[in-house]
Amino acid sequence: MLFETICIQNGSIQHLSYHQARFDMSRAELFGNDCEKLELGRVIHPPVRSGIFKCRIVYDADILDIGYEPYVPREVRKLKIVESSIGYAHKFTNRDELNGLFEKRGDADDILVVRNGQITDTSIANIAFYNGHRWITPKLPLLRGTTRERLVRCGFLLPREIKVDEIGRFERFALLNAMIGFEPIENGIIID
Repeated sequence: MLFETICIQNGSIQHLSYHQARFDMSRAELFGNDCEKLELGRVIHPPVRSGIFKCRIVYDADILDIGYEPYVPREVRKLKIVESSIGYAHKFTNRDELNGLFEKRGDADDILVVRNGQITDTSIANIAFYNGHRWITPKLPLLRGTTRERLVRCGFLLPREIKVDEIGRFERFALLNAMIGFEPIENGIIID
């Protein structure tokens, strides 16, 4: 099973076309191109209240569940580098391998996964680094997040390989996902 997390802000679905594209791609790759076309905009019924809500859609070839809950952000300032050969090209509900890596964080708030010497993602977000001129994001993330995709397409983020030994050359980093958008982390720390 897979899931899609979509931000609902003041009753409005955010960036639906990017979620629809990933949903369609995952279903086609995993269940075949003959899956019936399902339009997320027709099945999402956002709470008509002010505030930010997380819409979670669980699916395989069909939609299995849709839930809504108020969004409570998690503070992340300190990342611990964790080496792994993990693959996570689709947003699976089974996150056992990611959760196992997360348990290695020690006193950090989250992990920064390094695969084959290259920076990928944290356990909950894509990452970007500021070099004084541009925001750079890993060329090969664990998951091609919808916010990352949107910011790459508009030219705000430049994808390129980022080696773990380059981290000290960047001024700061930002986390990005559907719920937090693009969030530069002030005084962020990355440890080995």
